[in-house]
Amino acid sequence: MLLVRELLTGPKRFKDLLAGLPGIGTNLLAARLKSLAGHGVVRQTTLPPPAGSDVYELTELGRSLEPVVLALSRWGSRLVEEEPRDGDDVRPAWAAMALRSLFEPEAGCSLERYEFRIEGETFHLRAEGGAVETRQGAADDPDVVVSGGVETFMALTAGRLGPEEALESGRIRIEGGDDAVARCLRMLGSAATTV
Repeated sequence: MLLVRELLTGPKRFKDLLAGLPGIGTNLLAARLKSLAGHGVVRQTTLPPPAGSDVYELTELGRSLEPVVLALSRWGSRLVEEEPRDGDDVRPAWAAMALRSLFEPEAGCSLERYEFRIEGETFHLRAEGGAVETRQGAADDPDVVVSGGVETFMALTAGRLGPEEALESGRIRIEGGDDAVARCLRMLGSAATTV
């Protein structure tokens, strides 16, 4: 499931997966990827130029695990009671998936793109017609851009920090149209009501 979580934001090189999964050895990662590929959950491919990198990505079967990962993220956020301690490993991609677990657009909603800039990494959520897709990288013409630190985003998703408090204290910055910003703040604030 950890590999699936890492790949839900888009294709990754072997070394990026290794960096995103602290404590896993190269042999174990290679064996897990081979097993998942054998079961049709991931596949290896090459990105088009100019990148041209060999990457792993989820297949359609692998992407079908997204609701499970999101449900586990929502469930686990209830157990996060305090700020990370010194030495705890918290990564921007983990915050992006936790944010995705909060976004439940209404069926039939029009296209909106939310860009999150989390400590030097950029992710975006694309919501349309009740479906949400999370990807690494900048959004094309985002409706909302939210910037802040990984610990702030984790506190928001755990319900320990409200979006208004985060805005007032300067822990996050939000740019965008009034209606889209209001919807984004409602979704970020939904963690407090589910915890």
